[in-house]
Amino acid sequence: MSSLPFQDRPTNILIIDDEEPIRNLLSAILSSYYVCQTASSAEEALKALATKKFELVVSDIDMGGMSGLEFVPRLHSLYPDTVVVMISGNQDIESAIEAMRVGAFDYITKPLDLRHVEAAVERALHHHVLLREKRQYKEQMEQLLEERTAEVDRLAYYDTVTQLPNRSLFEDRLAQSVAIAKSSDQNLGVLFISLDQFKKVNDTLGHAPGDSLLKEFAERLKSCISETDTVARFGSDEFVLLQTNIKGTKDVIETIRSLSQVLKFPFDLDGQELFATASVGVSLFPLDGEDSQNLLKNAGAALYKAKRSGGSNYQFYTADMHDLASRRLAMETSLRRAIQNEEFLVYYQPRICVDTLEVTGVEALVRWQHPQLGLIAPSEFIPLAEDTGLIVPIGEWVLRTACLQNKRWQDQGFAPLQMAVNICARQFHDQDLAQTIIRILDETNLAPKYLELELTESSIMQNAEFAAETLSGLKSMGMKISIDDFGTGYSSLASLKRLPIDALKIDKSFVSDATTDPDDASLVMAIITLAHNLRLKVIAEGVETEEQLQFLNLLRCDEIQGYLFSKPVPAEDLVALLDSHSVSLPTKILQANESS
Repeated sequence: MSSLPFQDRPTNILIIDDEEPIRNLLSAILSSYYVCQTASSAEEALKALATKKFELVVSDIDMGGMSGLEFVPRLHSLYPDTVVVMISGNQDIESAIEAMRVGAFDYITKPLDLRHVEAAVERALHHHVLLREKRQYKEQMEQLLEERTAEVDRLAYYDTVTQLPNRSLFEDRLAQSVAIAKSSDQNLGVLFISLDQFKKVNDTLGHAPGDSLLKEFAERLKSCISETDTVARFGSDEFVLLQTNIKGTKDVIETIRSLSQVLKFPFDLDGQELFATASVGVSLFPLDGEDSQNLLKNAGAALYKAKRSGGSNYQFYTADMHDLASRRLAMETSLRRAIQNEEFLVYYQPRICVDTLEVTGVEALVRWQHPQLGLIAPSEFIPLAEDTGLIVPIGEWVLRTACLQNKRWQDQGFAPLQMAVNICARQFHDQDLAQTIIRILDETNLAPKYLELELTESSIMQNAEFAAETLSGLKSMGMKISIDDFGTGYSSLASLKRLPIDALKIDKSFVSDATTDPDDASLVMAIITLAHNLRLKVIAEGVETEEQLQFLNLLRCDEIQGYLFSKPVPAEDLVALLDSHSVSLPTKILQANESS
């Protein structure tokens, strides 16, 4: 036997047999051409494999302890390309077939024929080389495909000069952010930014210096934003910035001021120093538009006004800073008065058990009945309440009202229900939260097991350790804990396992498209599976169609909430549902439930 001509490095062979004479014989035959190591058991072989890789393993089948048949899958889980030749005193074909089934390449019977051993080893090493080459080729092809795919994606979604997202990618992210903001009552800011000096640079210095200016401006702009924001180049001298989850105009102004600061330093364009300024137009969601196209259009109109005003300034869409500040001050004054005058209302939206179609609970939702402006949506006053700290007394009032109403329903003879109350981030991090809840439960005489606290992912993940400790304290009192709008935050599987929660509420932005968008359908399915694996209940929000209900029913979602059953209504309007304790649904849905 001669060394294989295609070998480019020493070949390592591991010989495993519980009979020392067999080990010594095989080692003596093969050591002239290969680097051989022996082991008296499969267990000893696994220890050797922990520190060294072998191209070939020659192993007995019947050994004390782990058998060769048990050993082969363990070996291949570590080194898939290692080839195995099995040796055994069993002459029957069944033993050979079993060896091949677990992953052996060849099978030699005892007593050993040395010529058969040499031929089997050479064939096995040929096979190892083929496996190695096949794997290397596959890895090269996968890497090449990955590189080409990344290159195509970058050309489709990124600006080639600044490497920022282009219009197409930005509009997609803006549309997603608007959907999330609608479902979670968040504010967004869209800033249309124009580099005032760009045209002059292009006309006087040429395109190369102009591109250098764009690149450096893009880098300075990126330094002014947070990780959750998106900045893109739309073309020529125009950039657009998306700010998510802003508290109000203050956050937008801070960003604009940061941009002004970084523009105080000159740009070096091939040795020529240039000072640049920028004009900014701003639109806010939902104040200036409730879809991405209107937000962009209005931000563009505000930018035009800023440029018409001489450049190097910012303008908010349809109103200057004085008007916005006056409106904010007037709203804050009205908000403080609303607490004193008890202008807030609590509406209730039922939660429905998918299996029985019975009302199992309700969610308490605050509304503001303004004496002049009428009913004001939470998205308009909750951010201001959070920013000013007024959310704490408002939240306490909602909690007390909801608990009192739940106890009143019980006293009227209705079956006990879960009352879900939203707890915002500022409330959750209030040191007096637990004491406040205990006091309200005592005042309303409501048992803790009928109260469910809903918290958002973001409020929990601000400080995971604090959240786990606080939630454990609340949970020990007997309350239920759920995560609201799940899927829109940044919680991980590891963090969910550590938290003492009872339920996940799937955000309605995913539910709404689950029957038409495969990605949303997969996401909803994954959330339900994840929750059930963690022994958590799943509530789907925003169910508005029969198709959505049927889809969620197939996935074994536990409870459902949405306009298909009832919009949020005053307590007196909910009594009809509580009287029947079940909802009236189309016959085909009832039949689908019964058959499942």
